[in-house]
Amino acid sequence: MTVLTTERLILRDWTADPADLARIYDIYSRPEISRWLGVAPGLPLTDPAQAVERLRIWQERHAADGGRYGTWAIEVRKTGQVVGTVLLKPLPGRDESRRSDDIEVGWHLHPDAWGHGFATEAARAAVDREFAAGSREIYAVVAPGNEPSMAVARRLGMTHVGQRTDWYGGELLETFVLTAPDADRSRTT
Repeated sequence: MTVLTTERLILRDWTADPADLARIYDIYSRPEISRWLGVAPGLPLTDPAQAVERLRIWQERHAADGGRYGTWAIEVRKTGQVVGTVLLKPLPGRDESRRSDDIEVGWHLHPDAWGHGFATEAARAAVDREFAAGSREIYAVVAPGNEPSMAVARRLGMTHVGQRTDWYGGELLETFVLTAPDADRSRTT
């Protein structure tokens, strides 16, 4: 199911189609991707069959969200190639058993898609959609040292607010925040 479209991209649900499962494995088995995903259990993937479990985790995580949140495939409209993942979801709290009220946008792109602006374009669409749904702030949390992801956050207009340990089991993360364009005006009226 298509969730969002941009000029160049389709953001859609990942599926159990063999091509999607192969791409999930190809992305999440790569050390250059998984090294930045902190203490994420089950990563990197070491067997193509694990893509089915990764998809199931994403589907279960968002089953009760009514489509508002998700872990979505980023597909290039012109070629049909899936280049990565964009996610929009409540951040897991420090104990990870409960969601916080803070909303996260994130991206994981295959190395062959780096440097084309796909992460920024996909994340911008997800952020705009979430602001339209009423959120006032959206966070990006990045592993220290992941300069390319920090650059994407800055291109989105996010402000770096330092390192925090509020989410993902207390993991130390570079934290960026973006406030809804009309949030500042509503505070002054």
